[in-house]
Amino acid sequence: MERVLIVCGAGASSTFLALRIRAVARERGLDLVVEAGTVQDLDERLPATDALLVGPHLAAEFAAIEQRAAAASTPAGLLPEDAFGPDGAAAATDLLGDLLARHRNNPLEAEHE
Repeated sequence: MERVLIVCGAGASSTFLALRIRAVARERGLDLVVEAGTVQDLDERLPATDALLVGPHLAAEFAAIEQRAAAASTPAGLLPEDAFGPDGAAAATDLLGDLLARHRNNPLEAEHE
């Protein structure tokens, strides 16, 4: 089971997207734990996270967030502008596939387990 964290400003948007991604993941037969969070609690949650999705409204902060994630050996991806729209969960799940593949190929992956 792989753990995914979605962060946004206050956690509301990411909570709804996490619910929708869980449904898409079930349809695709993926074994994911998808949780929502905020940038403020990111550092404490990254060590137990296999992939990080960042809300598009945080694009200006993405480079700094990505560095924080890299320090925890967690791949991060910036969600597209339409991530919170009707087809956003499918697109986000596609992005997750790429991020999780990077995590699996990371020689430091064992530190997360």
